[in-house]
Amino acid sequence: MEDEAYQRAKSQVEALKGFYSHLGVFIAVNALLFVINYLTSPGFWWFYWVTIFWGFGLLMHGLGVFSHGKIFTKAWEEKKIQEYMGKEK
Repeated sequence: MEDEAYQRAKSQVEALKGFYSHLGVFIAVNALLFVINYLTSPGFWWFYWVTIFWGFGLLMHGLGVFSHGKIFTKAWEEKKIQEYMGKEK
């Protein structure tokens, strides 16, 4: 039981590290893209498209990490299966 709890905690720490790495790369790359955009074509801002779409991916990553798997749990899956099975009868 204790070993199981340790593995879950270790997995959560790895997920957090992955998220923070993703966040760091997101900030660094988007800052670089801003500078490139500013130096090459300051009248036409294109860098924000990357920021918006990548930011959405980062948001989804964060929700997955910080919700601790509460969004689509096994209990939720089972409830939905039972719900759909009930509709078919």
